[in-house]
Amino acid sequence: MDRKRFLGLATGAVILAGFTCYALSDRSNFKRSDIRPDKAGGSPLNPDEIEILYLASLAPSGHNTQPWFVKYIEPYHWIIGNDKSKWLPGVDPTQRETILSIGAFLQNLEYAAGNLGYDCDFKLLTATNQEENGVEAKLIKSIVRTYDIQKIKQRRTVRLNYLSDNLKKQDVRFLTNESPDFLHFLPKISKESGWISEQTIEANRLQSYRDPAQKELSEWIRFSSKDAEKYRDGLTAASMEIDGIPGWVLRRSAARNFYGKANVMKKGFREQNVDTVSKQVAQSAGWILITGKDNSVASLLETGKRMQRLFLKVREKNIAIHPMTQVLEEPATNQKFAQSLGMSNSVQFILRTGYLKNYPDPVSLRRPFGNFVRFSK
Repeated sequence: MDRKRFLGLATGAVILAGFTCYALSDRSNFKRSDIRPDKAGGSPLNPDEIEILYLASLAPSGHNTQPWFVKYIEPYHWIIGNDKSKWLPGVDPTQRETILSIGAFLQNLEYAAGNLGYDCDFKLLTATNQEENGVEAKLIKSIVRTYDIQKIKQRRTVRLNYLSDNLKKQDVRFLTNESPDFLHFLPKISKESGWISEQTIEANRLQSYRDPAQKELSEWIRFSSKDAEKYRDGLTAASMEIDGIPGWVLRRSAARNFYGKANVMKKGFREQNVDTVSKQVAQSAGWILITGKDNSVASLLETGKRMQRLFLKVREKNIAIHPMTQVLEEPATNQKFAQSLGMSNSVQFILRTGYLKNYPDPVSLRRPFGNFVRFSK
């Protein structure tokens, strides 16, 4: 048997064995639907508080770090805090994105509380992005402000399979009518949209080859289902939309220590990331920019709330949004971005957008409330 034929047969045998193992094994990524409901245990939280805090925790955050904590003072009186252990100094050295994420948390909290008949009285406690105690929250019994909390539960970031259709004018109005001064849609046919696409690819190339940022990314990827279930945060195969056999191979390799953090630092992984981003930006209807008045904590929190309100609307129209903030994170592209668009307000979010044929269910994980709620001893 010649070498070429032998290699062909051997490769076929390996692939067949892989398919056989795949068919006989657990083919599912660990995802949110696999998590059992958290129980109060011995905590002083009552059922309404547990429900409100769980829904608040479904807010998005960079690398799904979930950078918030809740300091329990007394029933319906909490401090919403900034968890320093969840910071991303490699891509967010000033914690700008951290505060935006906490703003999204506050918006979910407000909707969830209103749905159970509570008004939220928020008091800002800090003027910097680094203070641990951020916002005092008091929930006051009031009338029920009905909100469809399924919108909070069903919100998700979608990265793949955008349609090429242009957004309908009425859908653009639906998305932006609440805050036309702060929500800006740039269709893919516009010069500005094309420029943002180019800059997004360049920013991702710069970030992929910047070791501190890449190492930080590696720390937040949950390669195996075991780690995903253990930490219940970060980026899983499911949330990165690596499904089927590729996702199975990744999990199996990670479980056997064949693949992990070290691979993220290799050239092949970095190149693949840039290639993936190039394909993603080519697959969209354009970009949505969200601006804020300035970079103060109050403005960032409000902008985070604004982003979350948009995120909770898009599924109704089968529209996806994918935050791609690398242009703002890389100094070289951020400087060009600020100079070129000429917007009067500070751009805080860059969102790729487009229609979907089928909207997938949410899969990103969330830590149990006992992990982010702190009680006085």
